[in-house]
Amino acid sequence: MPVTVEEKFDSRETTSGKSVELTYVIRGTDDDVEAMTALKATAPVTYSGLIRGDCRIEYLGPEMWSGVAPYEPPGTAKKEPLEVGESSYQFDTGGGTQHITQSLATIHKYPSGSQPPDFKGAIGVTADGVEGVDITVPVYSFSETHCKASGFVTNTYKGKLFSLTGRTNNAAFKGFSAGEVLFLGASGAKRGDGDWEITYHFAASPNKTGITIGDIANIEKKGWEYLWVLYWDEEDTDAKVLVKRPKFVYIEKVYEEGDFADLGIGTT
Repeated sequence: MPVTVEEKFDSRETTSGKSVELTYVIRGTDDDVEAMTALKATAPVTYSGLIRGDCRIEYLGPEMWSGVAPYEPPGTAKKEPLEVGESSYQFDTGGGTQHITQSLATIHKYPSGSQPPDFKGAIGVTADGVEGVDITVPVYSFSETHCKASGFVTNTYKGKLFSLTGRTNNAAFKGFSAGEVLFLGASGAKRGDGDWEITYHFAASPNKTGITIGDIANIEKKGWEYLWVLYWDEEDTDAKVLVKRPKFVYIEKVYEEGDFADLGIGTT
């Protein structure tokens, strides 16, 4: 007799707040592993935007089981352990903080009896320098969790993870161009069966071209390169005062590059 899984007629009434439990009747086996496998194959992985947690079964009698598939909001459901070759993904677009000394544009200048000086976009100019401001910039944080066989996670592989930490991608990686992804490191734990669950952490920042700072145009920088500006005193002939303006722009390489293919999690 084939194993069958049927959802109970009152299944979707078992809700509590934002959580849902779908309930099933499983027939055709006395094997708990077979019953659980059939339940997981039938219950959807997601339901109405919720994530399936740990399924449960209860033996009712010969070749009959009850099954429960709980669903919780993303990030709250208890996840079932990954099997070797499986993976899961998380991301966060919260952004990062960066100190800048140049604006994209000066929108208004309000005079007080004299012509306001033109600082060419410099922010917070004082007699001694340019103070700037902290802003939120696009930083896409993401992580991937992969289950790896014990034989894959050797000391040599751990050394690769160590050496790639704090490096940027030297080639296209997970949809990002070279220079846009920074590897923040990995954390892993060995499970009772000898396999490893490893989570790989990344942050992405976009490459930029066509940047203009003051009168300096066509500036290019990769996502994790550092841009800074040297300001010189120049005369503003309209306002007839000496002001600080951007004179030179520097792009600094602060992270080494690495081959992210060595992580062993694919590059696409």
